[in-house]
Amino acid sequence: MILAGDLGGTKANLGLFDIKAGKLVRVADRRYATHQHSGLEEITSDFLNGAGAKITAASFGIAGPVVNNRVQATNFPWVVDGASVASHLHLNHVRLVNDVEAAAYGIGVLEPGELERLHPGVPSPRSTQIVIAAGTGLGEGILFWDGHRHVPMATEAGHADFAPNTSQQADLWKFLNTRQECVSVETILSGGGFQRVHEFLNPGVRHPGFDDDGEDPAPEITRRGLSGECPVCAATLDLWVEIYGSEAGNLALRTMARGGIYIAGGIALKVLPKLKNGKFVAAVRHKEKLESFLVQIPIHVVLNEECPLLGAASVAWKNL
Repeated sequence: MILAGDLGGTKANLGLFDIKAGKLVRVADRRYATHQHSGLEEITSDFLNGAGAKITAASFGIAGPVVNNRVQATNFPWVVDGASVASHLHLNHVRLVNDVEAAAYGIGVLEPGELERLHPGVPSPRSTQIVIAAGTGLGEGILFWDGHRHVPMATEAGHADFAPNTSQQADLWKFLNTRQECVSVETILSGGGFQRVHEFLNPGVRHPGFDDDGEDPAPEITRRGLSGECPVCAATLDLWVEIYGSEAGNLALRTMARGGIYIAGGIALKVLPKLKNGKFVAAVRHKEKLESFLVQIPIHVVLNEECPLLGAASVAWKNL
């Protein structure tokens, strides 16, 4: 039996998987609020309590850089050490991977119906691909084609500097820079970014949750923006999606990702109508040069939010 996990700043998803007919089959799962627990050992004990399953392999995707199979999580106060977790689970080894690296592995085991095509491009399956995933934070990953298969690689590019490419985006950078010294791309392309963009566009329009540290205003901004009942919310989604597409295009250029762009993460599904209206795709290829290259890149949205969990399970299954 395989134990896998997807650990992020808001939630930690755990799953038990079996292998049947050459495929991963989930037999149990549970979601935990990350900030309500002290660490991975605590939630695995709770999850496995009474399960009666013998764990033979385990792997976990975690939001943060993995160094020597150890992670200081980026957006929640956990330190996860693979050797410690292996000892806790009575295993010889537990593999830790970055959460977007896990999502990249997960793409390889998705069913065709779990992808939504935004742009067909010209398929080039034996070329480098990229994954970009906005959620509590922003993850970016690369799938290099090594001549035989796609090999996922994590990055921490979400913490790189935000690069505005319109006068409005430059004004947004100036607005954010009055609040913090460094304006990373994750400052905008994350759940918290919705309120920041909304306040930039019109600080006089407030919604419940804006001043409550215990409430996330992003869902309400999204709901009001998609329905059109709040023009500022609608404009927030438009600008946010434009910046998201621009960052995806930047990553595609930096990696020559001719094989495709995969948009993962929980936010993509919540703003899917905005991703599908053409502005995201237009922003991907709105660059100084190489539009003819960028227009050839297929773009897909990952519809299965548990793609990183599947990817972590795949790592344990195949001993990747």
